[in-house]
Amino acid sequence: MAEGMLGLKRTHGCGELTALNQGEKVVLMGWVQRRRDHGGLIFVDLRDRSGYVQVVFDPQISGSFFQKAEAVRNEYVLAITGQVGIRPEGTINPNMATGEIEIYADALHILNSAKTPPFYIEDSIDVDEILRLKYRYLDLRRPEMQQAMIARHQTTMAVRSFLDEHGFLEIETPMLANSTPEGARDYLVPSRVHPGEFYALPQSPQQFKQILMVAGMEKYFQVVRCFRDEDLRADRQPEFTQLDIEMSFVDREDVLSLMEEMTANLFKKVLNIELTTPFPRIPYDEAMGKYGSDKPDLRFDIELVDVADIAAESNFQVFKNALAAGGQVKGINAVGCGHYSRKELDDLTKIAAVFGAKGLAWITVEENGVKSPIAKFFSEDQINRLLDRFHAQKGDVLLFVADKPSVVADSLGHLRLEIAKRENLIDNNMLNFVWVVDFPLLEYDDEEKRWVAKHHMFTSPRDEDLPLLESDPGQVKAKAYDMVLNGVEVGGGSIRIHQREIQEKLFNLVGFTPEEAREKFGFMLEGFEYGAPPHGGIAFGIDRLVMLMLKKDTIRDVIAFPKTQSATDLMIKAPGPVAPKQLRELHIKLNVPKK
Repeated sequence: MAEGMLGLKRTHGCGELTALNQGEKVVLMGWVQRRRDHGGLIFVDLRDRSGYVQVVFDPQISGSFFQKAEAVRNEYVLAITGQVGIRPEGTINPNMATGEIEIYADALHILNSAKTPPFYIEDSIDVDEILRLKYRYLDLRRPEMQQAMIARHQTTMAVRSFLDEHGFLEIETPMLANSTPEGARDYLVPSRVHPGEFYALPQSPQQFKQILMVAGMEKYFQVVRCFRDEDLRADRQPEFTQLDIEMSFVDREDVLSLMEEMTANLFKKVLNIELTTPFPRIPYDEAMGKYGSDKPDLRFDIELVDVADIAAESNFQVFKNALAAGGQVKGINAVGCGHYSRKELDDLTKIAAVFGAKGLAWITVEENGVKSPIAKFFSEDQINRLLDRFHAQKGDVLLFVADKPSVVADSLGHLRLEIAKRENLIDNNMLNFVWVVDFPLLEYDDEEKRWVAKHHMFTSPRDEDLPLLESDPGQVKAKAYDMVLNGVEVGGGSIRIHQREIQEKLFNLVGFTPEEAREKFGFMLEGFEYGAPPHGGIAFGIDRLVMLMLKKDTIRDVIAFPKTQSATDLMIKAPGPVAPKQLRELHIKLNVPKK
C-alpha cells in the first residue's frame, strides 16, 4: 500500500553521506536498487540522483517496520529514517562513494510500489535501444543517463555564465517563423486564423540574430531548439539544440579567440580538463587536400598524397583517363597493412565505392619489390618514385583512387578513417581541436545548374575576393570557420554580410530574382540600409558537443527524450493522427498514400 510523505522532509541525498555524518539522524527518499535478505537482516541499496547508500533493517532497531521491509522490491519508492553508522571492518565497499557507511533504519514508508521493470536499472546494460526509448522514464533512472543529463546541464550553465561575464544578452527568437528558400526541410505549422498559410519551425535563428545586431544589441546568445525535416542519419535528430552566438564589430580572429576561451572554460568546469589554446587553423583547401574532409580527424597521421605526375607518365589508362577528364589521382599509405588478404582489400574497395569511387587500386610493398595488379603498367623508376613519395616500407600497402576531386577526397578520406579504426591508430583519450577556415563561398550544383552557398547565403566573402564575385565566383573564399573536435564538426559560423549591395549580389548568384529576394528577405535588406554594423557569429551543436565530451556513441544518449532514426518518439507515440475536427479548423484535407 502506497503511503504519502507523512510530514517527512528529506535531509540528504543518498550519495551525499560520508563517514563525517556518523551518528546523524537522517531522512532519505529514493528508489530500491536491490534488496538482500541475509538471515535476520535485510539490506536495501537505496538510490536517488546523487547516488546509492546501503540501508540496514534490523528487527531490534526497525521494530515493526522490519516486516514491511520484507515486502519491498526493486524500484519501490521509499522514505526511510535512520542513523548513519560506520560499516563493520571487512564490509567496506570501495566501489561505492558511500561504501564506508550504512544507514540503520528505524522507520520505513513505502511511497509507491513498482512493477518489475523490462530491463535492469543499471549501467552498461545490453538492451535494445528501442526498448530503452519506449520506457525512457526507466532508462533515465540509470546512473549513466542521469550523469549525462547533469553534464548537459553543467555545459549550458557554463556557457551561459561565460557569455554573461563577457557582456552577452540571452534573447529568445520566434519559434513560429516563415519558410526558408530551402523550405523542403522545414517543419510546417498551419495557421488556423490565416487559412492556407503556414509558419515554419526554425532550422536556425540566423536572420533574427542578424536583425538583433542591426538593432544594436551587439552581443547575443541563445540556447535554442532548432528543427530540420530531413532524411535522418545515425546521429541526426529532427529537433536539436544549438548554442547560438552573434556579436557586432568583430572580425574572424575575434570570434575564434573568444570561442576558444569559452571552450577551454567549459572543459575545465565540466570535465576538469585543461585545453591548449589557440587551436590550430587549417584552410579548407589544405584539409580537403591532405585529409579528404572539411572536418579532419587529426589524432592519427595518415595523409592523402597526390601522384598525378607519376600517374600521367605511366601506362595505366584508368589513371590517365581520370586526369584527362580533369580529375585527380591520390593515395594513402596503410602502414603495416601489407598482410591484408584479397578479401580485406576487396572490402576496402566496397567502402570506397560507397563514396563514389569506381575502383580502388593497391600496391603491396614486399621484401623484394611490390605486388599489385597495376604494377605492370609502371616502370621500375616510377614504382620507386611512388614508394618514395609515400615513405613506404616493407609491409605497407598503398591505396589509390582516380576520379573527380570530390570523389577522390570523399573516398580516400573515409578510407583513412577506416584504416585508422582497423589498426587502432586512434587515441580515444585525445582531444584534438582544429579550426577549418577559408571555405569556398559558393559551390556549383550540377543538378540544379546554379551556384549554391557552401554555408549559407549570409556569409561574407573575404574582402580581397570581392572583385571575383562577378568574374569567377567559384574562386571566392568565405569568412567562414568550423570548429572540429576529433573529426566531428561541433560548431560553425562566419562573419556576415552587412551591406545591402553585397547581399543582393549573393542572392543573385544563387538564383534569386530581385522580386524573390525582396519577398523572402526584404526586411533584412531594408534593415541593412539603416546602419547595420559589421557582425559575425557561430552556432554549436549542444547534443553533439556533450556526446563527444562524455565519449558516448550516439547523441541519443545525451538527449532526455530523443527520436529514433525514423523520427518517431516511441514513448509518446509521436507523430500520430489528429482528429478530423482539427483538420477542418485548419482547412486541411489529407491525401495520404495507401500503406
